[in-house]
Amino acid sequence: MRYNHVRRTSITALALAAVAASAACSSGTTPDTTTSSAAIAAGPRIAVSYAGGLRVLDAGTFETVADFDSEEYTRLNLSGDSRNVMVTTSEGFRVLDTAAGTTEEPELTDTVFSADKPGHVVRHAGKTILYADGTSDTTIFDTAALEPADGLPETDSIPGVDAHHGVSIVLEDGTFLTTVGNSNGRSGIEVRDASGAVLDKNDQCPGVHGEGTVEGEIVVFGCENGALIYDKGEMTKLDAPDQPYGRMGNAYVSESSPLIVGDYKDDADAEGYLLGAVTVIDPVAKTLDVVKLPDGAEYTWRGVARGPGDLAYIIASDGAVHVFDPETKAVTASYPVIGAWESPAESQDAHPGISIAGNTAYVTEPATNSIHAVDLTTGDVTESKQLDITPNEFVAVALSK
Repeated sequence: MRYNHVRRTSITALALAAVAASAACSSGTTPDTTTSSAAIAAGPRIAVSYAGGLRVLDAGTFETVADFDSEEYTRLNLSGDSRNVMVTTSEGFRVLDTAAGTTEEPELTDTVFSADKPGHVVRHAGKTILYADGTSDTTIFDTAALEPADGLPETDSIPGVDAHHGVSIVLEDGTFLTTVGNSNGRSGIEVRDASGAVLDKNDQCPGVHGEGTVEGEIVVFGCENGALIYDKGEMTKLDAPDQPYGRMGNAYVSESSPLIVGDYKDDADAEGYLLGAVTVIDPVAKTLDVVKLPDGAEYTWRGVARGPGDLAYIIASDGAVHVFDPETKAVTASYPVIGAWESPAESQDAHPGISIAGNTAYVTEPATNSIHAVDLTTGDVTESKQLDITPNEFVAVALSK
């Protein structure tokens, strides 16, 4: 696939940016918290960010495999290749090689995809798509090309128009979808073909945020008054039951399920970040339902993940993982895991989150500096460990997705 409107990024230029980023943010394994290579298991890994650092844990034992210096706050996103993690830094997207599935030691590499205010990372159809909020530029590369020690892969860069907090995705046929907005707000999406020609636009999605792709390569974007669906060239706006404000900001999806689970907020002035309802969207039937969760089952954007059976798993403020079935729109089970907790003061503050690999859910508990493993087939907590750091962002890096 070749975008005629693409600004071809120079590998040399990006390599120089990577060197500059490396000098600005040194990486170094902390010797006294790193296990010996002989003790490293060839299994999944957990990448955890904390204030001033990044840590890689063995997913089976939660023992530290590597520890790196980093910036005060970094976001972590899976790259899509079952090994690497994209770390958002002041220089751009930096690659953390967790070495999952091997007995090798992890590395906070010198590979940096330069970006002004790096934001969303999307993985779809063998591509990894990076979005820079400071320019609205989109960088695209073949996920499989992100090999350890190989440096920056060849990239395509699609220039943005007006900078905003946005997101882009490339479909299997090369169709490019990207959000539209500027410093004053965001209004919708634009659809382009592989040559860059604009095929369609929609400006009826105020505050557009997030993206998700489900079975049949149907794409959803959240709006402050509902959601926007793109399905094989057709755009459909779904209105929330609460108007003018009924916000879906994040989509939790599975590409093997036709149903979308989204977060939901109906009060723009509400204090805190806890939410007590979810949306269930059927993009084929073109329906959007809001489902109130049981009392105490409030969550944040960090607290929902899709897992076994294409169910949604929610780590809630009552300390339990609640199993939500989008087909029946009901909570079918609840597994106590951690202590009850309250809304963070700021969205980036450390608070409980969930990440799933296979049949295991990993849950962080910053109040006790702990991480827990939950067997989703039984609901049992199979492993817990108190860390000497306060976990913030984290992702489970599975051997396959």
